[in-house]
Amino acid sequence: MRTNQSPIEAIRRADTVKRAPIAFGMFAMFRAFHGYGAELLLDLGLHPGQELILMQLYDRDGQNQTELQQALGLDHSTISRAIKRMQQSDLVARAASDTDRRAKEVWLTDKGAALRKPLERLWMSLEHCAEEAVPPSRRAEFIKTVNKLEQTYGSARRTRER
Repeated sequence: MRTNQSPIEAIRRADTVKRAPIAFGMFAMFRAFHGYGAELLLDLGLHPGQELILMQLYDRDGQNQTELQQALGLDHSTISRAIKRMQQSDLVARAASDTDRRAKEVWLTDKGAALRKPLERLWMSLEHCAEEAVPPSRRAEFIKTVNKLEQTYGSARRTRER
């Protein structure tokens, strides 16, 4: 029997979720955040993750793929595929490095550079949603908690990968 409940509402009733309310709350929040962000990115003709590469290049254009990979914490094949897709969309250009012919440098095209202001507005839209949910008096503590969670999960992940 089908109901009109959302997938999140259906999952929320599961016994495991009831025993892990913090983890589920973060999952539900991330799912909503990611979904909204992905919609905004698609409006700009971008796929999730491409904006992070562009933002790195806005800070310093002409980085090589290894630098981008390390800055974003991505593996070689992921960054390579993303850059290839962005190159096909004329957002970036790739060229061999003048100093190391094996290295590929990534440069913004005019089209990629033109997305800087729209991307800044996109991030501000995401920020405004968070500001609506978190009162000013609780923001510093919220940010501290989010940073601690990121460190804790990052540490757990790195430990498991060893």
